[in-house]
This record gives sequence, C-alpha cells and structure tokens, in this order.
Amino acid sequence: MRWIVKGLWLLALVLVGATWLVGRGTQAAPRKAEGVAAKVRTGDVVFQTSGSRQSKAIQVATHSPLSHVGLVEVTPEGTFVVEAVQPVKRTPFAQWKARGVKGRLLVMRPQGVEDAAKARAVEEAKRHLGKPYDALFGWGDEAMYCSELVRKAYATGAGVEYGRMERLGDLDVAGLRREIAERYRGPVPVDLELVTPASLAADARLAVVYSDFPRAP
Repeated sequence: MRWIVKGLWLLALVLVGATWLVGRGTQAAPRKAEGVAAKVRTGDVVFQTSGSRQSKAIQVATHSPLSHVGLVEVTPEGTFVVEAVQPVKRTPFAQWKARGVKGRLLVMRPQGVEDAAKARAVEEAKRHLGKPYDALFGWGDEAMYCSELVRKAYATGAGVEYGRMERLGDLDVAGLRREIAERYRGPVPVDLELVTPASLAADARLAVVYSDFPRAP
C-alpha cells in the first residue's frame, strides 16, 4: 500500500513538472513574424503613403508618394513601428502597414551602422513617446513630426543624420499656399527648414530592403 501511495506521489510530481515546463515554454516562445514583418530589423526605416488629411499636400510638395515614416523595433513580443502621429507612439507593425494606402510600404536599412547603434536610435525615438504631433513642422523637441523623429533619433542615438534639411519655400508649394497660410494663420513661412520623408528615402546611406510600390518612389 505504501508503495502504491509513493508511486502516485511520483506520478503527480512528474505531471506537475511537465505542465510547468509546457506552460513556461509557451510563455517564453516569441511570436513568429510572417511576410514582410519577417524581413525587417530593429532600426529599419519604414515609409508609406499615409491616409491623413495632409498626406496629399506632402506628396505634391515633394513629388513623392512617401508621406509618412517611422522606425522599426523588433522584440520578443512582436514587431512595432515608433512613429510621430498624434501623439508619438509605438504601433504594431501589421497595424501600421494596414493603415497605409493599399498597405504599401518601403523598408530601408542604414548601411555601415552597428546593430547596437540602431537600437540606441530606436530608444532615442521612444524617449519622445507621448509627445504631441507637430503640425507646424517646427524643430523644437516639445512636439514631433514623423521625419523629424527619425532624423533626430539617428542623429542622437547613432551619430548619423539622414536626409537633408530643406526650406519650405524650395518645395513645390505653389499650389498649396492657401492651405499652408490657413495652417500658419498668416504668410507662408518660406524660410522654415524641415526634413521630409522623401528626403530621408533619397539618402544613399539607406538601402532598400523591401518595397511593394509599383515603381521606385
């Protein structure tokens, strides 16, 4: 009888241990990325055509379909995009992709930058989480617009400045003066310097990893 009781205790311990291991393994297993999400890496720069109200104006001014940009962060919990919208936030990659026009996106990867530096750039971008979107495209840190967030994150986190600063007056804003004047409630600030998604994408130090745009943007 004592032998039977001892055997039952051993069986119970084995079953409890097996259950714990299965549960632990299930909890620790990272979510498997699929499709383009499996191609991206932390620090990649991702572009899309936004469906926002100002997207068309950005496309016209820059002669590019790229009107929004963010930074990829790959974690055991999933893949995310750190982006400056309202407010600056961390969006699941699949949700971010689906939000773009026709779900299209361009993925570009910094060349000659160590993974640790890319990770620091992402952490720098995350430092601005919760800040409001800068609809006036200023260069202060109290609010952020999308391409400003990416440029500043890499400048501070990795010591690399992507894209180039351009004067608003040098962009193709001739047909947008009314909209711009309404936004600024006054004359168009032609000397305002800003960085655009198109300028970031044109930087030769960023290499294309993936694109499903019908032609190279």
